[in-house]
Amino acid sequence: MAYQQSSHVTERQTSAVSTNKVLRNTYMLLAMTLLFSAVTAGVAMAMGVGQMNIFVFFIGAYGLMFLVHKTANSAMGLLATFAFTGFMGFTLGPILSLYLSIPNGAQLVMTALAMTGATFLGLSAVALITKKDFSFLSNFLLAGAIVLILAMVVAMIFNISALALAVSAGFVLFSSAVILYQTSEIVHRAGETNYILAAVTLYVSIYNLFISLLSILGVMNND
Repeated sequence: MAYQQSSHVTERQTSAVSTNKVLRNTYMLLAMTLLFSAVTAGVAMAMGVGQMNIFVFFIGAYGLMFLVHKTANSAMGLLATFAFTGFMGFTLGPILSLYLSIPNGAQLVMTALAMTGATFLGLSAVALITKKDFSFLSNFLLAGAIVLILAMVVAMIFNISALALAVSAGFVLFSSAVILYQTSEIVHRAGETNYILAAVTLYVSIYNLFISLLSILGVMNND
C-alpha cells in the first residue's frame, strides 16, 4: 500500500513538472513570436506595403500553418513557427498603417492592444489558477469555427457591414474560448503537450482577438 501511494505521488510530481515545462516553453515561444510579429509589422509599415490580396493571405497563412503542424516535432518546427508568425505580422502592418492614418487612430490601436493583453492575461489566469477543465469547449469551438468562416465569406462577398461587425464580435468570443481551452489542455495534459503547437494556437487567438477588437472599436468610432 505504501509503495502504491509513493508511486502515485511520484507520478503526480512528474506530471506537474512536465506540465510546468510545457507551459514555460509555450509562453516563452509565444512571447518571442509576438515580438517577431511586431518587428515584421513595423518593417511592412516602414516599407509602405499595401494590404495583401485576401486569397494570397489565406494561401500563405494556411500553407505556413500546415508546415508548422507537419514539422512541430522537429527542430524545423521552430523555423516554421517564426515563418508563420512573421508572415502574419507582415500582413498586419498595412492594417495598422490604415488605422494610424485616421484621426484618433493611434488611440484605437493602443486601446485594442491593451484590451487584447488584458483579456489574454485574465483568461490565462482563470485557467491556470482555477485549474478548471475546459475540454467541454471543444465541440463549441469546432462548430464556432465553421459558422464564423462561412459568415466571414458571406460578409466579404456581399459586403455586409453589419454581418462583418457580428463576425468580429464572434471572433472575440471564439478567440477567448480558444485561450481557455488551450491553456486548460496543457494544465490537464488531456490534449496538447507540444509547446510549438500550443504557442501557435495561442498566437492565432491573440492575433484574431486584436484584429477583431480593432475592427469593433473602429466601427464604434465611425472609422
